[in-house]
Amino acid sequence: MTKQPFDTLPLPQQAGILCNDPRFQKFAVLRGGITVDPFTPEAAAEYLRDVCQIESRRDLATSKTAQTKFAALRTDFDAWIGKVASQR
Repeated sequence: MTKQPFDTLPLPQQAGILCNDPRFQKFAVLRGGITVDPFTPEAAAEYLRDVCQIESRRDLATSKTAQTKFAALRTDFDAWIGKVASQR
């Protein structure tokens, strides 16, 4: 079975993977707006839904606005972990 590149996965699946990443969980807690215990997939999912203004990660499959917000969030996260250069 060949592993599919992350960027080619459906956006709801990308969001689920991100929320299970301890680095993203820490990023979410540090960015604020979390009302559940920090450093958990649930806290990260709550943060992601809040930032993307969606009820469910499934909404990323159909909402162009949410897709744009998710792309910006991914860029911010990638810059935070040093994967891409941050804007100045």
